[in-house]
Amino acid sequence: MSEACRRAIDLIGLGPTPRGRRLPAIALLLVSALVAPARAQAPDSVWLEDLTWTELRDQIRAGTTTVIIPVGGVEQSGPALALGKHDARARVLAEAIARRLGHTLVAPVVAYVPEGGVEPPTSHMRFPGTITVPDDAFRKTIESAAASFKLHGFKDVVLIGEHGSYQSDLGAVAEALNRRWAATPARAHFIPDYYRGATTDFSLILKQHGYSAAEIGTHAGVADTSLTMAVAPSMVRTGALKAAADLDAVNGVYGDPRRSNAAMGQLAIEAIVTRTVAAIKVAITRTSHP
Repeated sequence: MSEACRRAIDLIGLGPTPRGRRLPAIALLLVSALVAPARAQAPDSVWLEDLTWTELRDQIRAGTTTVIIPVGGVEQSGPALALGKHDARARVLAEAIARRLGHTLVAPVVAYVPEGGVEPPTSHMRFPGTITVPDDAFRKTIESAAASFKLHGFKDVVLIGEHGSYQSDLGAVAEALNRRWAATPARAHFIPDYYRGATTDFSLILKQHGYSAAEIGTHAGVADTSLTMAVAPSMVRTGALKAAADLDAVNGVYGDPRRSNAAMGQLAIEAIVTRTVAAIKVAITRTSHP
């Protein structure tokens, strides 16, 4: 009998157990319940941060060599959407993409992104709660994270982003990394299809269901709001959607979100995940590892 079992037996008050003596069935169940946590397996999670370093090492050795760096951002989205909508969506969608791909993990969501100038405030920085960082700081953060993953054995580092403002930054980072990694097995893949799925593809779906371009909008309209309803409903203030007078550009809304609904958002989720998974597979397949 293991030392852990003996300690568990003492803990539940069964007293010393001589060698060869059998425990009652109920006692065995209690002992198993107490000892099980010590033998717990790695969690069924695709999130890097949920693993111990030894669990991660073993997964990489077993063939999990793709990692996704999802990029979100904290910004205003009018009176009806919470500031963290991009981070929440990136988290849910990145997990779905990783699970569908298989042998893929997801890095923590990058929340600090370029959102405009500070002095004077431009773009979304005109609204309280929006957080911005300079483009060079953002690029260096992504580069450093990717370099960390390469160092530890990942071969394919995938970059996806929620916001249009830094798509070119992600592309530039991937190009720079691939030049640097040319003689190594590692590659960086910027996947613009993720963003296109949430914008171009979803807009087309909405139009096919009778929504106008004015409703769909470009920010905090039907597209933005419906996707958030499906992914993170607690981040949508449904009461504010009824206040038409506040849903305008002055308040950070570019579209008309009043007819938003989670059913449309579910269609967006499938479109984004399907398109992104296909694009990642193509990117990895066409990249030869020396």
